[in-house]
This record gives sequence, structure tokens and C-alpha cells, in this order.
Amino acid sequence: MSQEIIEHIRALEREKGIEENTVVHALEDALLAAYKKSPGSARLAEVVLDEEGDYRVYALEIPSDLEERLLNEAMEARIEELERLEEETGERQHTLINEADLELDWSQVPEEQIGRSDVTPDNFGRIAAQTAKQVIQQRIREAERAIMYDEYIDRQGEVVTGIVQQAGDRNNVLVDLGRVEALLPRSEQVDGERYEQGSRIKAVITEVRSGTKGPQVILSRRDPELIKTLFELEVPEIADGLVEIRGVAREPGYRTKIAVESHAQGVDPVGACVGPRGSRVRMVVSELRGEKIDIIPWNTEPARFVAKALSPARVREVYIDDETKEATVVVPNDQLALAIGKEGLNARLAARLTGWKVDIQSDEEFARAEAEAAYGGEGADGEEYTGRCAAVLTNGKRCPNASLPGTKYCGVPAHQALVGTEAETPDPGE
Repeated sequence: MSQEIIEHIRALEREKGIEENTVVHALEDALLAAYKKSPGSARLAEVVLDEEGDYRVYALEIPSDLEERLLNEAMEARIEELERLEEETGERQHTLINEADLELDWSQVPEEQIGRSDVTPDNFGRIAAQTAKQVIQQRIREAERAIMYDEYIDRQGEVVTGIVQQAGDRNNVLVDLGRVEALLPRSEQVDGERYEQGSRIKAVITEVRSGTKGPQVILSRRDPELIKTLFELEVPEIADGLVEIRGVAREPGYRTKIAVESHAQGVDPVGACVGPRGSRVRMVVSELRGEKIDIIPWNTEPARFVAKALSPARVREVYIDDETKEATVVVPNDQLALAIGKEGLNARLAARLTGWKVDIQSDEEFARAEAEAAYGGEGADGEEYTGRCAAVLTNGKRCPNASLPGTKYCGVPAHQALVGTEAETPDPGE
């Protein structure tokens, strides 16, 4: 071996971003393995490769008691590794452990206790040259795989554009990202979408796995992050931080609701996302293959936020229970089906977006429930009434106070006076 080979190795390490001496140490290990296959080789040996490209094989000797202890420790470590594999795989490991294959912990051996004798074979040059070529090629491939893995592991959650290559087994789709081929599993595809070979698609990197042939990148078309990135690409106000997407609730392929907030005076967050004549949101819908999108203004007041989240339905009133995190929503009779949505989709997305449990009632249903609550109990004299005060305020709305035990009214004097009025009113059935 020559100095030119060493210089070539150094250049490759710099070019490929491989840590210095990685290839040299790998070459030493490979030469040692090749030496141990030769007849009469020393059981303990090492290969040293210097900067001039010269290599020597040395037989090593250490005190017998120290060697025995290191062998025992290496054997125990190997057995523990096999037991761990059995636990992980559930399969019994039938492996013959050869002492010659055990790696001793040389860090426990003081340098002054190691004896070395040169045992370099005379005919080792040809083997060394072949080994060097194989090791260098292998290490370059490994380094390139590691670099690509490090690159993509840092891009998890990022939206990338790729070209559909083909549909693989179980309807998985292979996507060319340029340097690597990614996988869009069936579970991460959107129902109803078709991925034609050669077409471009955008998807989210959700996972990166290390593989023998390079990193395996897993994509998703269902991840909510896809929605955020598509709007960021189409809406400059989002990219510049003037408008923020505060929440996303999505049923892939059917409908998405996003909540947006403005951080700049005079910037309408909903209008910015919709764009002139709907041009911006239309581009996002096109990329999502026709999925409907509702853009909701973010609001810190739960009642207002819940009401807007049920768009496109019109909401008449929202009653909030902070303790249970429940919202009772009253809508006009003709808006009930729209508010709930097909198979409850609209209500379900509104609940996810706001974080509130949403109970939607029509005017008629709410009035009936209110009457039942106001006139709770059996209705006979002296029996208890429970629920909300039955008095009607001057604005035409029911009093929000709870009724006192034994009556339909709260403790407000004017409302208690209604009790006497009712007592004087004759029963129409009498």
C-alpha cells in the first residue's frame, strides 16, 4: 500500500463528510480479519496503518490472568446480548460463541503490559490491496447513507414535493424526492385520491428510518401540517408572520377547518387566506383534490369561537359551561342539519378546532328542554321545582338565575312576587 492511497482516503473523508480516520480504522479492522483467516495466525493481534501507507501486523501478548478475565467479560457481554435479542424477537438464539471472535476491552489493559511482535505475512500485499478497495467503497456508501439520514431526520414535519414512481405492494406509493425514494403508505393516503405515475404531489415527512440501502422516508397526505404549509406557500401574510394559523381540524378528503389570527392592525386574517376572488384558498383546495375548507377567525371568547367554528351554519345563541368545557349551541330550525353536517362531520370538526364539547339544538328543541327544566318536578302544590328561573325579562329572554327550592322562580323580589300572582290565577280546568 502507498502514501497515495492514504491521501486518497483523507480526501474522500473530507469530500463525503466522514469523520477523520474512520476509513483508516475500518481498513485496519478489515486487514486484521483477513489476517486471522490465514493459517497459524495469532489469536490476539492488531494491524497498524501509518501515514506513509505502510501496514504491519502485530501479535499481542498480555498476562494470562488478565487475558482470562477479559475473555470471561466478553463472553458474558455476548451472552447478555443474545438474551436481549431473545426477549425482543421472542425467538431462541442458537449461536456458537467462538473465543477467537470475541472482542476484548483493551481499554482495561495498561500499555506497558502489552507485548508486541511483528508477524506480518510476506504475501499479504495482494490481500491488503483487495481489502482496501472493498473497505473504501463500503465506507463511502455507508457515509453517504448516514449523511442522507441526518439530512432527512431533521426534516420531519416538513412538506416536500415529489414525483410518483409507482404503486407498490398493498397500494403503497413510491415517491421520488430526488436523492431518496420515499414511501406513501396506504394508511397515510387520502380516500378517493388517485396518484398517477409521473404526477407531482406534496406530502409531509412523518418518519425517517435508517435502512441498509439508505434512509427510508415515510410520507403522509393526511397530516394536518400539510394544510398549514399549503396556506403558508399561498398566503404571504402567513409566511411573513402577519397572520397565524392557530388550529387545524381535518377529515382528510372531506373537510378542513382552520382558525386564523391576525398579528397586524388592518390585516383581515380570513380575507388574507381566501385571497382575491378566492384565488388563494382555491389553490389549496386544488392541491387537496377538492377538499372543502372553512376559514374561521380565532377568538378568545369561547362562545364566539364556537359559533364561528360551526360555519357555514348560522348560530342564534351559545351557552358556555366553563367547568365541563361544554357548549350548548342553539340554531334556527332550518340550520340544524347544516350545523351538524353529514354524519356529524361539521359538529365534530368544530369541537376539535375549539376544544369544546358541542351540543347543537334547534330553537324548537331548546325551547322544549328549557320548559322541562323550568317546570321540573311533578307540578303539584308543595312539591319541589328544579332548574332555571321561569321569569321572562323585559328583553324577552328567560332569567338566567337558578330557581329556588319549591318554586319556579329565583330570589329576585320581583320574580318571587310572581308566585303570588300565579296563586291568584284560577286554573282554566276548574
